[in-house]
Amino acid sequence: MECLPVSEVPEGPEWTYELKLDGYRLEVVQTQKEMTLYSRHRNIMNKKFPYIATTLKGLANGTVIDGELVALSSDSRPDFNMLQNFRSAEEKITYYAFDILVHKNRDLTMLPLSARREILRTVIKPAEHVALSEVSNQTATEMLQFVRSHGLEGIIAKKSDSVYQPGQRTGAWSKHRINLGQEFVIGGYIPGTQGFDSLVIGFYQGKGLQYAARVRAGFVPATRRVVFEQIKGLKTAKCPFVNLPEKQAGRWGQGLTAEKMNDCVWLRPEAVAQFDFWNGQARIIFGTRSL
Repeated sequence: MECLPVSEVPEGPEWTYELKLDGYRLEVVQTQKEMTLYSRHRNIMNKKFPYIATTLKGLANGTVIDGELVALSSDSRPDFNMLQNFRSAEEKITYYAFDILVHKNRDLTMLPLSARREILRTVIKPAEHVALSEVSNQTATEMLQFVRSHGLEGIIAKKSDSVYQPGQRTGAWSKHRINLGQEFVIGGYIPGTQGFDSLVIGFYQGKGLQYAARVRAGFVPATRRVVFEQIKGLKTAKCPFVNLPEKQAGRWGQGLTAEKMNDCVWLRPEAVAQFDFWNGQARIIFGTRSL
């Protein structure tokens, strides 16, 4: 189930609030034969995070859990960069379960969220690397104040009577970001010494991917290498942007003319980048359309 981005946090007795966690969305599936960690795109993540799979092996057969894999910094704030370097940050990584879809082969998706949470509390026992996503009893205003004062990313608001609708963005689950930023799809890159010199990004308008800009700022060499390792496997011969080539390069040279497109390596549009406008830095988020 997807969260609808909103400019204001919805309020009322029917709404509950959780902290917005900056990590990898993972679905945990326990069958009679095995425990599997699935990414948003159904890639199996057991080898990357074996300690999560080991901790959750005690789940009953026929159980499906939804949650977020998060790395916490020394001040207990989610740190996505640390999560990307998961091999050196094992002790900092925790899976936060926030919903249960199936339990002992019983489909729970049509139960209200409040009932699913009660079942989840009996199923997930907090342990090393595993925890429950806490539901706050604060008001929306109090949550906003808390998130701002602690420099956190945002708030997830969910209706307590909402059923689970896979793949849907109905608004029954909403997300409100505090920091100024925007997600863009990575559709290509221009090669450089650390893998890429700049990323070619865009956004969906209808079904078409629209070119927005080329981005170079915000990447240190180590970050460039990490990002490149995660996008290089998405190469494709076809340009994914429907509005290219552009006729002119523009005042600042960001336009992609037919001539400049010859320098580009195109990617399948399966990776999303989070760009923070206020400081010009970029973080790559895999798990929305890739992983």
